[in-house]
Amino acid sequence: MSPFMKYLLLAVGLLSLTVCVDPRGARSAASQSRGVAAGPATDSAFAGLVQDLSEPGGYFDTDNLISNETSYLHVVDKMREMGVSGGAYIGVGPDQNFSYIALVRPSIAFIVDIRRDNLLQHLMFKSLFSLSRNRIEHLCLLFARPFPDDVEEWDERSVLELVDYIDRTAADSQTVDAALAAVASRAASFSLPLSEEDLETIRRFHYTFIREGLGLRFRSHGRLPRLYYPTYRRLLLETDLSGRQASYLAYEEAFRLVKSLQDRNLIIPVVGDLGGDHALAAIAVVVAERGLRVSAFYTSNVEFYLMRDGGFDRFVANVAQLPYDDNSVIIRSYFGRSFGFVHPQAVPGYYSAQLLQTIESLVNDSEVGAYRSYLDLVTRHSLDLR
Repeated sequence: MSPFMKYLLLAVGLLSLTVCVDPRGARSAASQSRGVAAGPATDSAFAGLVQDLSEPGGYFDTDNLISNETSYLHVVDKMREMGVSGGAYIGVGPDQNFSYIALVRPSIAFIVDIRRDNLLQHLMFKSLFSLSRNRIEHLCLLFARPFPDDVEEWDERSVLELVDYIDRTAADSQTVDAALAAVASRAASFSLPLSEEDLETIRRFHYTFIREGLGLRFRSHGRLPRLYYPTYRRLLLETDLSGRQASYLAYEEAFRLVKSLQDRNLIIPVVGDLGGDHALAAIAVVVAERGLRVSAFYTSNVEFYLMRDGGFDRFVANVAQLPYDDNSVIIRSYFGRSFGFVHPQAVPGYYSAQLLQTIESLVNDSEVGAYRSYLDLVTRHSLDLR
């Protein structure tokens, strides 16, 4: 039996897991959910908090399995310079959040997305962290590659060496089946009520990573693929503006920090509309009850859609309820090709530009009606990253 198979059998523990097949579920743990914010939580309290904070799911026209923001690390130097750290982190989308979390080192993190599929994908990621002891195991499980014989010696390897190992190592049917089964089984163990359809969605997402490998790209529904969207390989190898690799898989310490939060049930996936009337307001209560402030809020380009669809004012009102200080920041993404305006923060050769603004300036500007267009939003009080 291969080292991969032996480890998976040990990690899963050969236990038969019972899956609740009611996707609505009883919110029996919701009354205990606020206790999660006080520290490491049980799986049932984690599940209660997820349900307590979440809203009914909505639709967005992308698979969003990976980011399409090659610039996602360009805010890192400025955030280090400002000392953005600790507190609570809020973000949207898939695993680019983990790189921001590794930088910020928050006490608790919330990943909010209007698509319920995003919650299911984050249960997949949570399962991968739970089953992995280090970065190479994490990537091997994600792409269903056999573990190297000397797993323990990979802690000091560069992310380029990890990427090379995945690229040159083939998946076989036994390893694929074992990885899919182990991750889905672990996802079912976190006390969230999941239907068989939910578990099949998790397996489908996982199999997409396995099938596409490091060449996986962001996809939109009903639109042709864009060749300028980055591969997962490129995202892992991206650097900050100083040329330093800064993804959560670049260094073992960064990976282990995120793993620690995942293992202690302190990264909370939430189904929610940033311009809705529940999720962000409920998160504000949890953050305040813990005596924290939001250090960083990553919105990607969601504000564009909120402004287009009439939800931006409600979003800012939600942000204003969050505990924050004068060092709390919004991280956003701007895609200049859509508007014909090249942002001053854009880096040549990058399709997207990452922007940084203090939450305080966003709230204050909004109160005086400063945001009459999306271009107002992305240009007013955008911090100089260089």
